[in-house]
This record gives sequence, structure tokens and C-alpha cells, in this order.
Amino acid sequence: MSGRQHRETELARQIRARGLAVGRNPAQIAEEIHDVCGPQFGTTRIKAHRLAHGVALADVIEQIRALFERDGKSAPGIGETLLSAYESGLKRPGPEYLHYLCSAYRVEPVSLGYDGPCICGHGHRASGAVRSDLRDGRPDTSPGPRESSIQLIGGAFSADGSEEDENVLRRTLLQLLAGTAVGLDGQVLGSVENIRRRMDETLVSATVSPAMLDQWEEATIGFGRQYMNTPPLRLLCDVLLEFSAVRKAMERRQPVDLQERLCRMAAQLAGLSGMIMVNLGDHRMARSFFRTGRIAADDTGDRALRAWVIAREALVPLYYGDPREALNLARKSRDLAGQTPCAAQAMAPVVEARALAMLSGAGKKDVVDQAKRALSRARAAFSQMAAADQDDATFGYTERQLYFHQGDALVKLGQAMEADLILEQALTKYGPGDWLDPTFIKFDRAKCKLLEGDIDEALAIAKATLASLGEGCRPDILMQRAHEVARDVEGKDPNHPELKLYLEALRATPAMDSTVRDA
Repeated sequence: MSGRQHRETELARQIRARGLAVGRNPAQIAEEIHDVCGPQFGTTRIKAHRLAHGVALADVIEQIRALFERDGKSAPGIGETLLSAYESGLKRPGPEYLHYLCSAYRVEPVSLGYDGPCICGHGHRASGAVRSDLRDGRPDTSPGPRESSIQLIGGAFSADGSEEDENVLRRTLLQLLAGTAVGLDGQVLGSVENIRRRMDETLVSATVSPAMLDQWEEATIGFGRQYMNTPPLRLLCDVLLEFSAVRKAMERRQPVDLQERLCRMAAQLAGLSGMIMVNLGDHRMARSFFRTGRIAADDTGDRALRAWVIAREALVPLYYGDPREALNLARKSRDLAGQTPCAAQAMAPVVEARALAMLSGAGKKDVVDQAKRALSRARAAFSQMAAADQDDATFGYTERQLYFHQGDALVKLGQAMEADLILEQALTKYGPGDWLDPTFIKFDRAKCKLLEGDIDEALAIAKATLASLGEGCRPDILMQRAHEVARDVEGKDPNHPELKLYLEALRATPAMDSTVRDA
């Protein structure tokens, strides 16, 4: 411990002793520690609460682990280093960790120095635990400048209704964390659209610290890693809460370098939200998010980022019945990327090949040749990409995605034997925690078997794949593939004895977003 930290701890210990002697509770003592030690040592509110309890970092970690265990959750990844980063202000706890920190200290987020209500939607405050000017997270309007600044922070983000929309997402996320089945209903969709629209307004109208930007960038990359193995609705809640935080930072124009970083994150989070909405079956909302991503990417001047957003947007018409528009967007993305080695330079030709196959159907030699040339360009571009981009399945383009998308294009072209071989190789490149792409691949392999005339094997693969989809892992886009297999079988042998069983399994496995599709 440094001399400065030792003096901070000693002063906090004295304040705690005096407070306990006159009957103050830990939350009241924490306020005094923050008031006294903050100006001298930069003591944050969250650290003041630990000092007020007179415990070490390890004690708080054990308390949080015990709370996770009580709620039937696996052990959290939080450790002393991460908690220390929270206390120094270098990082901000996510919604779930903030909830458990509030539970441990029995206070609201505002008492720990964070805006907004807790994700759980109910209070943690013990009786008499905080000063009157901080009760319920709402500062009094009468005291001096410090209290006035708190009021401005709390009020600036609620006047436009953003706090209410964030609360809807927080409640949804908490229900998902508790294992409750939640659908993408009208209220959630309304909040999603409001948050996206406010980002649009901020981008066309708009000082955050570099440390906070670092944290947001790390969170954005982390969401990208979760895309392949997290149920889409839960991930959407996390992404949009971060998206909303970035928007708030952009309400005032920042220095050019910081503004560019914020716009980059806005483009990436908007693009990721669009990808999730594709999986959830709402292509209208997906297009809106990609439009927002384009606005943000244009402000960065980064051709590779702009090309990535458009390449991802091209998947909307590709999956929802307009391959000609998908082809146009893929070519626009390819032109934007130019000769710059990037994800879009490899991704766009693959989308082009898949769209060509859908436009002209299987078996036409000129189309097969044209699509295979596009796939060849994709492989060449992939070999030129940076290693970091080749490892990023969301903001980059990985080898396993290249195999998967090549196989999918070849299935559409009617090249069953070559497609099945590539798809089988693609499956070996995914881990046990990945479910989204491997499920697509398995349905594509079922189609390969149909093209080869093996209906029994096709239905066996499709039934096993359908049975493996857990709760929250049945987005509309996957269920469409499952129904496509049924239609293809009906076209070949409508009286096949296994078809009836497969159709019954389909009816028993509804898409998770049927309310959206019906709407």
C-alpha cells in the first residue's frame, strides 16, 4: 500500500470509528468519508462505502459471490482487480454487477456514484441508510452547488423519456437472468425504437473521459464476442443499454478525436443491434438500426467501417426475400472497401455469391461460375485481412464464417457434394458454446442430403437440430430454415412417413418472436 493510500485508509478508519460511536449507519459514514477524503485523495463513492464497512476488497468479492450462489447463478468473474478499477473510476460496473454491489452495500446506484435505477427495479436502501438529499436517487432541490449538479445529471436524461425506456430493458434483462420466458412484445419494441431514434437525433444535432471511452470500447468488443453464444433478446438488452450510454455522451460535441471514437462505437453497436434484430425476425427494425449505423459510420470517415455496416445490412434483404437488393448492397460494400484489407472486402463477395444463387436458381452454369468467382475473391481478400479481424466473428470475419457462407452459397447453387464437404469442415471450427451459426450449418447439411435424394438422412439431421434448440435460442430466422426443410421434403415426397413427425416437432417448437411476426 502506498503512503497516499495508507493516509486515505487511516483517515477513513477514524471517520468510521467516530460515526459508529454516535450511532451512524455505514451509508451515512460513507457519505462523510467521500466528503472528507474525496477532495484530498480522490476517493470515489463506491470506495467510500467499502471503507465505511471497514472491509477489504476480498471481503466484498466474497459477499458478491455468496449473493450469486444464493440466486442459483454460477460464480461471477469479478475479482479484486476489477473491483479496484471500479473504485478508481477506470471502469463502470455492468447492470448485473451493479445490482449485486448495491445489494452488498444496501444502497441505490446513485449512492455508489452511478446514475439511473438498478436493473432489478426495486430499492436496496436500508432504513435511514442515506442522507435526505440522496433518498430514492432523487436529490433535494434546495441545498448548495453539489446537490444541484446531481439534480442536473439525474434530470438531463429523464426529460426525453430515455430513463423509462432503459428501465423497460433493465426489467426485461432481469427477467431473462432469472430464467423467465420473455417475448419481444410491443413495450420492449417501443423502447428499442425510442433508444435508436434518440441516437439518430443526437448524431444529427450533437467532456467524456478517455478512460470511459476505453471501457465502452471494451464492452462493445465483448458484446461482439457474445453474439454467437448468447440468446438474442438478452444480448439486445445489454447492447442497447450501452448504446444509450454512448448517446448520452454524444449529446454535447466532443473534441474531434473523442467524437470519432464515440461515432465508431455508435456505428458498431447500431450494426450489432441490427444483426440481433435480423435474428429476432424484425427486418424493419433491423433496417432502421443499420441506417443509424450508416449515419454514425459516415462521421468517422472510415471506409472499412462504412463498408462493414452495409455488408451486414445486405443480409436483411438476403434473408427476407429481396436478393436483388442484397446484391446491390454487397457490391456497394465491396466498392467502399476498395483495396483496403478489411472484413467487408471478404464478406461482401460472399453475400454477392449467395444473392446470385437466389436470383438465378441452382444448376445454371453461368451463374455457378459467376458465384464461384465471387467466392474466390472472398478467399483472396480473407487471406489479406489482419489476424485480429480474422478472429472477430462480429466486427471482423472469421475462417469458420467463410466456410459456412461458402457452403450456404453452394447449397443454393445446387452443388450438394461440394457444399456438404465445406459445411462439415465449418462445423469442426466452432466451439461447444456456439449455437447460432452451427444450427444454420446443420439445416444447410439437411438440404444437401435432400439434393442428393437422401430424405431419411435429411429429416434425421433436421429433427436432431430442432431438438437441440433451447429456450431463447429459437429466433425466427432459424425457424424459417427449419420450415424450408419441411417444404423441400413435401416437394419431393409429401407422403414420407417421417415428415409428419417432423411437422409435429416444428409445431411444438415455436419461434421465440411469434408476436413480432404476427404484428
